[in-house]
Parts: sequence; structure tokens; C-alpha cells
Amino acid sequence: MVISSDFSITRCKDGSPQRNFLSMTCMVLFGMLSLTSFTGCDRAPATPSAVENVSKRSAEEVRLVRFPLDEVARSGITLEPAVRTAFRTYRTFPGVVRPNENALANITTLVRGRVAEVHADLGQMVKAKQILAVLHSGDLGLAQSAYLKARARRHVAEQAYQRAQFLFKEKVIGQAEEQRREGEMISIRAEAQEALEGLRLLGMDDKEIKSLERTQTIRSQVPIVAPFAGRVIARDLTKGELVETTHKLFAVADLSTVWVVANVSEKDVSYVQRATAVPNQPVEVRVTAYPNDVFQGTVLYVGDVLDTATRTMQVRLAMENSTGRLKPEMFATIRVSSEPAADILVVPEAAIQHDRDRSFIFVQQEPGVFEPRTIKVGEKNGIFAEVLEGLREGEIVVKEGAFTLKSELLKPKD
Repeated sequence: MVISSDFSITRCKDGSPQRNFLSMTCMVLFGMLSLTSFTGCDRAPATPSAVENVSKRSAEEVRLVRFPLDEVARSGITLEPAVRTAFRTYRTFPGVVRPNENALANITTLVRGRVAEVHADLGQMVKAKQILAVLHSGDLGLAQSAYLKARARRHVAEQAYQRAQFLFKEKVIGQAEEQRREGEMISIRAEAQEALEGLRLLGMDDKEIKSLERTQTIRSQVPIVAPFAGRVIARDLTKGELVETTHKLFAVADLSTVWVVANVSEKDVSYVQRATAVPNQPVEVRVTAYPNDVFQGTVLYVGDVLDTATRTMQVRLAMENSTGRLKPEMFATIRVSSEPAADILVVPEAAIQHDRDRSFIFVQQEPGVFEPRTIKVGEKNGIFAEVLEGLREGEIVVKEGAFTLKSELLKPKD
């Protein structure tokens, strides 16, 4: 640092130089300035970001938005105090309405045959044990014939063994013959039992088998019946068609309750697990078909394995559907809410304004005077937002009309 040492000099009568009092004072001041400057060189200069932050805060504090009281009323500006309250958040996930698989039956035939009659159509309500279709099956007729033959042979073999036992006691035949007759009877009994099980595998119950034994009448017709009351949601057969045992003929579902299966992204898995930890907690469901209606469901199952392709986890809900408004394959959205957290400082979401990466609200300093206040926002729930920093409980914030104040704030200065 260069300091000028110029100062005024006067001379005495004898010619010797004399420094005046003002000049001496300047020298002292220059020395003090020099000492102060050299001492300050050891300090780190203020960073630009710190200066900018100070300037920004100063600008926010200085630039208040002022509105005449009558203009405040006309602009629709409403005020509300920041409060601490119980606060709960939610997440929404896409889903699809599905039939309740515990009340869904995919009906096939147990025997190969040709469709002789069809009695049920798609969308029809059916009762339990109601006949849906009738097949004509040669395989069933052959199985019944084989059972009747095996039963007759069993009867003959049993009679022959009884005679052999009597003759052996009377010493008419030897023991070897008696044992041979016994072996034949045991073998034929096994064949009859095998034929009986074959009929059961083809769908005949004990009542039908008893009727076959009594009447000796072979029946090749196979009735396809509904296992329970419900609605026919699928039909895949026509009259005269040859169907195999792998062919799904009908699907019958009881739609008085339905499932909603939703997909949860990997980042929200922990949230859903915490939120659904309480048994039978209700979950809101909205469907595209009824945008103004909110349905209630309960969580049945939270998946344990993520889908490797979509990186999502399944959540299954059960929903009451006695009115039948919810149809399988409808698109749905579920809203899972967390347990309420106590003593959280919140403001209305409508009060929060954004400017680039900054969130701020307007705080009333006095009637008609509003301060733009930068805040740090936490979770939101569609109505309120959690405030982490920048606001105190009880301060009055602008709830409605904040956008009007924002427009006024962002006007260029004259």
C-alpha cells in the first residue's frame, strides 16, 4: 500500500522548517489507516455466495408488497395462521380392477366330447349347480360300460371263490385250487375299483354311479354346471364344437366383491409397508369411469417380490361391489395414507408460490403489508404442506390470492 506523505511545511524567521499542527495530524491518521489496512490483509475475503445470500435476504426484507385495504378485499386475498396439527401424507398408485379370485371359477370339462347344448351366455347371472352346457362324450360311455363289465366279473369271481371255499372244506378240491380262485377274485375286484375311480375322474358323483348300477343304463351326456352363483364373464364354446379337457369353456365370477391390484414403485415400497402396517386400514380408490366418486377398500396383501421388468411391487385390495358398478379390467388409482404425525407446522398448499427453485409464501406484517418469505417445504397431502424452515407458528399467511401478490412482487422496479 502506498501512502502519500505530502503535508504542508512552514519555516521560522531563522529559516528552519516547522511542521504545522494540521500536517502532524494528517501523518497520524495516515499511520492509523496503514496499520488497519495491513492487519486486514490477513483475513479471508467474503465469498460471492455469502454476499449474494445477504443481498437476497436484504432484498426480500426490503421489498414488501403493499396493497390498499380495499384492494385486498377486492382481490380475494384470504388469510390463515400457520398452525401445528396432526398431519398425514399419501401416495397414489395406478391399478386395475380384477375379479376376486377366491370367487372365480374357470370351468373346463373332465372328459373329451362334443358340445350338444349351450344354456348360458356371456354376462348372464347363474345359480349354483345350474347347467351351463351339455356335452356328448363317447369316452364317458365307454368308461361306464367298462365299469359295468368289471362289476359283473367281480360278482362272478366272488361267487366262484365262495364255492371254492365250500368245496375245500368238503375236501372236494385241494387248497391250491381254492387259492387260485381267491387270487382271481382279488384281481377282478381291483379292476372294478379302477373302473369306479375312472368314472369319478370323469365327473360322475356317487349318486350318478349308484343310478348307473341300478338302471344299467349308459349315459354319454356330460352336464357342465356352475359351481356357485355368479355372473358368466367368459364363454368359449359353440354348439357342435369338439372340446378337449384343456379347453376353458366358461368363467363364472361372484362380483359382489372385487380386487384392485396396484403397482408400487420401488422407491415407495417402504412407505406402503409402513402405511399398511395397521390391519384393515381403509384405502381410497378412484376409477376412471366414475371420476367424482371415491370408493373404500382394505389391503389384503402387500407383495414380497418385485417384478424384475417393471421394478414394481403388487398391492392387492378387497372392495365391496354389491351394486356391480366396478367392472373387471377398469383402470383405478389407489391412495395410501400414512399414520398421522403429531405437532407438525403446516400451511395450505394454495399459499405456496414457486419461483425457479425457490418456494415462498406471503406473511402479513400488518394490514395491507405482506412479506415474501422463503420456506423449506416437506411432505404434502393435497390440502396442507409441511413447513420445515422459514416460518413460525401463529404467523398469518396468505391462503388465497397469493398469485396476485406474486405478480405484484415480480413487477420490474421503476
